[in-house]
Formats: sequence, structure tokens, C-alpha cells
Amino acid sequence: MAMNTEKNSYTVIFAAIMVVVVGSILAFLATGLKPRIDENERFEKQQNILYAMGVNQNEGDGSVTFIPTNEVEAEFSKYIKKQLVVQGDKVTEKEEAYLIDLKKQLSEIKAGNNAELPLLIGEKDGKEFYIIPMYGKGLWDAIWGFISLDENMVVQGVYFDHKSETPGLGANIKQRFFMDDFVGESILDGNSYAGIGVVKGNNDPLNQDKEDNEVDALAGATITGNGVTAMIKESLKLYKPYLETIRKK
Repeated sequence: MAMNTEKNSYTVIFAAIMVVVVGSILAFLATGLKPRIDENERFEKQQNILYAMGVNQNEGDGSVTFIPTNEVEAEFSKYIKKQLVVQGDKVTEKEEAYLIDLKKQLSEIKAGNNAELPLLIGEKDGKEFYIIPMYGKGLWDAIWGFISLDENMVVQGVYFDHKSETPGLGANIKQRFFMDDFVGESILDGNSYAGIGVVKGNNDPLNQDKEDNEVDALAGATITGNGVTAMIKESLKLYKPYLETIRKK
């Protein structure tokens, strides 16, 4: 007996079957690919951390060039000497602390709970780098990154990224011409942890003044720039107890 394909019941049954079949295929693929996805996410985070401490393959004034994925794990082990967890005044070493979900930890802090804040110590050319992860809010969605400091609280490098900032405007926070401006800036204003402001019309377009706690804003991206400013300042506030212990007076 032929099935009447004109009936509404046929359409409903067919759609239900397709949902089950497609859902099963996607679930199977997600399960099978998860190890590869996790590995790629780990490599990407390692690349970003190393970039923030100046370990990359940039040339001249060109674009951002990371350590290749087939080399990054070895380079990460070479340059990252300690991985710490900061909990107020308590600091402990923890293997793979860099994989801690900072967004989740910040939610715990907002809820009034204890949180584990990861911090990494790198070494390059006999110099130590203190690398702090950051997470904040841009114009449309999340922004995040890493900032590396020396014992004088001077920025040695940064890396920023975003989920959905406007291409050609706020999305430029991950462009080299913007990130390079932060290098050499002090996060201190006297003894205060002022952070670094992304400021429109800061009268220093060439970024020659490294004591003003400012870099020039991106054109047409005021809210994203404000998000970067707030992200840096709030992150430093969380890590201040630890930074005070390593800061060169």
C-alpha cells in the first residue's frame, strides 16, 4: 500500500526522522572530533601566551605570525617555566594551569566564591615575564587576551582576541599595529595600578610617551576600546596581591 505523501502526518514523521538521523550524525562527529578540537584549542592558547611574551615569527612591520602548531608545544615547554594559581594571597603551582577556564572563574568571583586565577612565568633571554590572562566585554560579545609584565610592571607584550567585534573596527584589537602600542607602557601611575587606557585623542599618536598609561584608540571602535581598558584594569586588580610580591620597588 503506497504512503500518501500529501498528508501532514507524513511531513511530521519525515521531519522527525531527519532530525534524529542528522542529530545522531552530528553527535557522532562531535564525539569523534573532540580530541582534535581540544588539541587545537590547547595549541591556540599556547600560541597566544607565547605571542604575549614576544615569542613569535613576526617579521618587520607585517602581520601577526604565531609559532606554528607543529612547534608550539615544544616552544611552550621551553619558555614557560612555571604555571601558578593565584587565590588571593595564596599562590600554588599547578600543572596546565593555563587551561583553567577564566570566564568560569570570574563568574565564581562575582558569585562570592573562591576562584583559581591562572598566571604563568616565562623566561626569555635571561628575563622573566609574568603573563596574566584577561577576559572582558567588547561591543557585541566577549573579548579576551594575555598581558605580560616584567618586575617593573612594564608591559612586554599583549595578545587580544574577540568573538564578534566589527570587522575593520573593533576587530582590529587583534591586529599587530594596535597590540604593538602596548609594549613598553607602564601599568603603574605612581604606586597605583592604573592599567592602560585605550584613549581617543590622547595627543600621542606615535605612542612615544610610555608613562601616560595610554595608547591611541582605534577609529570607530570606542566601545571595544573601552572594553579593552576595563578588561586590563579589572584583571590587574585581581592579580594585584601577587604582583606586589614580585614588583621591583
